[in-house]
Amino acid sequence: MLPTIYLGFNQFKGPLPRFEADISALDLSNNFFSGSITRFLCYPTVVPYSLRILHLGENQLSGEIPDCWMNWKSLTVIKLGNNNLTGKIPSSIGVLWNLRSLQLRKNSLSGEIPMSLGNCTRLLTLDLAANDFVGKVPDWLGGSFPELLALSLRSNQLTGEIPSEICRLSSLQILDFAGNNLSGTVPKCIANLTSMTTVQPRTKIFYSSTGYYSLVEIFLENAYVVTKGKEVEYDSILTLVKSMDLSSNKISGEIPAELTALLGLMSLNLSGNDLTGQIPNNIGDMPVLESLDLSRNQISGNIPPSMAKSHFLNYLNLSYNDLSGEIPSSTQLQSQDASSFVGNNRLCGPPLAISCTVAETPQDTGKGSGNEGEGIKIDEFYLGLTIGSVVGFWGVFGSLLYNRSWRHAYFQFLDKVWVRLLIIFNKFVKYSFFS
Repeated sequence: MLPTIYLGFNQFKGPLPRFEADISALDLSNNFFSGSITRFLCYPTVVPYSLRILHLGENQLSGEIPDCWMNWKSLTVIKLGNNNLTGKIPSSIGVLWNLRSLQLRKNSLSGEIPMSLGNCTRLLTLDLAANDFVGKVPDWLGGSFPELLALSLRSNQLTGEIPSEICRLSSLQILDFAGNNLSGTVPKCIANLTSMTTVQPRTKIFYSSTGYYSLVEIFLENAYVVTKGKEVEYDSILTLVKSMDLSSNKISGEIPAELTALLGLMSLNLSGNDLTGQIPNNIGDMPVLESLDLSRNQISGNIPPSMAKSHFLNYLNLSYNDLSGEIPSSTQLQSQDASSFVGNNRLCGPPLAISCTVAETPQDTGKGSGNEGEGIKIDEFYLGLTIGSVVGFWGVFGSLLYNRSWRHAYFQFLDKVWVRLLIIFNKFVKYSFFS
């Protein structure tokens, strides 16, 4: 059994050490190693290369990725993320037929995504996010990776349309193309991503450096997902995560109704594009959707009533569109912050402070429905009654107030009436008592 070396999360610094002995796993991540990795990878040795897991991420490594991967054909995991690597992905990486995970995120890599990478047909995770890759999203991606679970090309400089070949990645559960310059429309074939249409049981994806299931040597697969405005790393529950992020591009057209067939989707972000049309009517039928961001588009129409059924939705952002009408009533929608709906001039109802009763008062256009005249007559009746009462009251009371002789005569008359009433009352009492 070959030895393994795990020295991650320390404070080692300086150049990468060389290991003359044949090892199966090397984890030097989360340290302060610096300099080039060429000497480590390309130095000739007589020891056979049986390394299966190489994790050098979260260091300060720099320079180009060397073109000598043909010496490391046993590799199943390569993690070089969060360094300062530059240059292109070398073509020799295509000889790694056993590769299952390639993570080069958060470097300064450039050029186009090399076609030789398509030879790594067993990939489960491909993460090239936060680099400077240019060109189009390769259409060969769809036909090269039948087992691909997570694909992240986030925050690069990719252009062109999303190729429909992407829809052939039936095992895909995490798709992240956010923060590029992609144009065109969302492919309608998106419903062919069948792993996103179901809720799968929880299983762990791990790699063993020796082939034996030792608790020490198990290396969990992981992937990063930006959801609810935060980047989250998933590993032990990775197979449960279903996410699609196409935000901050130049994608246009309508949101395809086929997208709502992805019933296992937990997070959907289409914000910051040029989308038009309406929100699909049955978007509320996606049973496990937790996060939905459609903000900063040109979407119009009403919020579909079906969204009231989104019982797991705890993050929603529909701000800065052209939505109108009343926000459907549900616990999930009314519990959102009002900022989730701002920038839509014709939306009303909680949690907004705009009342739908006021917002929907019809304007007088001169084209009545036949009952408007009746309403006007009723209003005139009450107005006349009020004015008549006021005039009658002040006509009598005002005269008495300003004419002294009338006032004296009026009160003398009241006194006489009062005396007569008392006399009549006394006679009535005496008669009742003696009878």
